[in-house]
Amino acid sequence: MKKGICHHHQLAALRRVEGQVRGVQKMIENRRYCVDILHALGAATGALRKVERGVLRDHLKACAEAAFTGKSKREKDIKLNEILGLLTQLKS
Repeated sequence: MKKGICHHHQLAALRRVEGQVRGVQKMIENRRYCVDILHALGAATGALRKVERGVLRDHLKACAEAAFTGKSKREKDIKLNEILGLLTQLKS
């Protein structure tokens, strides 16, 4: 596994998501109304997507920028394929 940029600043957001998921678990245990559960799940999913976008942004700013400003065409091609794969995966 490659060592890259530190995503430590995303931990607070992930802890909030963790709390949201625990809240959804309690809602299900307490047999809350389905629509309320779905709203809570949507909020947790949205928060995870925000973290995902932040990690991707950091990757593009640091790792990808380094490859694209370098002279190696091979490194640029590798990084471009990596990014395209990520975008396809994130879209799913």
